[in-house]
Amino acid sequence: MTFRSKQKIRILPWLLMIAVLAIGPLLASCAPSQTAATPTPTKTPRPEATRVETTTSVETPSAQPNPTETLPAPAETPAAGTQASPEAPAATAPAESPSPAAEPSATRAAVKPGELMSSPDFGVQAFLWWREEVADRDLGLIKDAGFHWVKQLFSWQDIEGAGKGQYDWTNTDRLVAQVEKYGLKLIVRVSQDPDRPFWAGNPPDNAGHFADFLAAVAGRYKGRIHAYQVWNEPNLAREWGQKRPDPAGYVRMLKTAYPAIKNADPNAIVVTAGMAPTGTDSNEAMPDIKFYEQMYEAMNGDSDGYFDMLGAHAAGFAAPPEASPDETAAKEIPYGGERFFAFRHLEEVRAVMERYGDADKRIVVLEFGWTTDDRQDSPYYWHGAGAGIDETLKGRYLERAFEWARTNWQPWIALMTVIYMPDVGWTKDTEQYYWSIIGPGYPDLFLRPAYVIVCAYLNGLNGEKCKYDPGG
Repeated sequence: MTFRSKQKIRILPWLLMIAVLAIGPLLASCAPSQTAATPTPTKTPRPEATRVETTTSVETPSAQPNPTETLPAPAETPAAGTQASPEAPAATAPAESPSPAAEPSATRAAVKPGELMSSPDFGVQAFLWWREEVADRDLGLIKDAGFHWVKQLFSWQDIEGAGKGQYDWTNTDRLVAQVEKYGLKLIVRVSQDPDRPFWAGNPPDNAGHFADFLAAVAGRYKGRIHAYQVWNEPNLAREWGQKRPDPAGYVRMLKTAYPAIKNADPNAIVVTAGMAPTGTDSNEAMPDIKFYEQMYEAMNGDSDGYFDMLGAHAAGFAAPPEASPDETAAKEIPYGGERFFAFRHLEEVRAVMERYGDADKRIVVLEFGWTTDDRQDSPYYWHGAGAGIDETLKGRYLERAFEWARTNWQPWIALMTVIYMPDVGWTKDTEQYYWSIIGPGYPDLFLRPAYVIVCAYLNGLNGEKCKYDPGG
């Protein structure tokens, strides 16, 4: 997800929502309404190469309102001590010449259920890029929690920023090896940082350069990177070169990206970008359902040769995971009054696939979760602490979301990726701090109840116990 400039299209805070309810009928008679966009974060922050060591003091949870249900709350426990870092392989391989992208194959290349991803499968997004010792600690926690997959951003500029064909594999070599050490599967989000000028230009005009880059990555890590997410939230202008979102342009990018990856690593899974759940239709954003529909129209209803699985985002906002889009649309208070404010909005994405004859392909949830944001001036407050969501309820909602998928979404649901294992530099002044399932920091470990609950659930699926669960 990404963050800063999303403020332009965010939903109004909770108090303003109440005011709108009072004056809405008067305004409706004189001006057209416009559905507000999702307030979920969409900008994945890029950590700096040089870090200031974070404090080792215990994170003190902020006071939270009463949750919407009574649940036992494991204490957020600091576990001081630094783990030894593994030896990282030397990244001395010379830059490679990428293979040119070929035309998409006419043969369906969808990965069959049970190959690489189960239904559902479980993963979490992490930040493994800059600090080897933090990556090692967090990968251990991911493994201990029972996740099978880890998602990591590969920023195009961080690898090929020096110029065409000039690759820096230092961090990618090291983190791919670390993921292998823990026996986890790796999905990488390969995209461009929209906040940094770049020699390759902006999408979709840079699609050829992007395909060359993907071919180089997939060739170098054949069999080691298991899935590729192609770009991020192209239904937002800030991710699309500050231009109006263009589903047909994104399809052209997929048409070159897919064979570039598959020619280098036929067994890798190619996943579309996840779209930001939004109702805004403007030069800055396009509703996710409309974007998916226009994607299928641009592919003439046939996604073969463009992707193996469809990516989607499925934040829960203020509603419990079982709430339907009908329910969130009907209840402006407390659920926001829009269909996309439901975790189960994913079912509407699935309906698009089925309408276009793509029922045999599956959905990868690239981001989902709930926030505990307790800053009353934050646009996230209304669906965080303002909705009674604390760390314990967040954990219960994640657990129940997994269970809903197991009960209702098989066989079409594939990987479900929780946000986040945090970057250690995040603070309480940033939105992403409140989405995370542990507290940021190193060398101290700040376990949150959400992590412990998910750990107990996922381990329990295999008849095992979470070693961090005090009641286990």
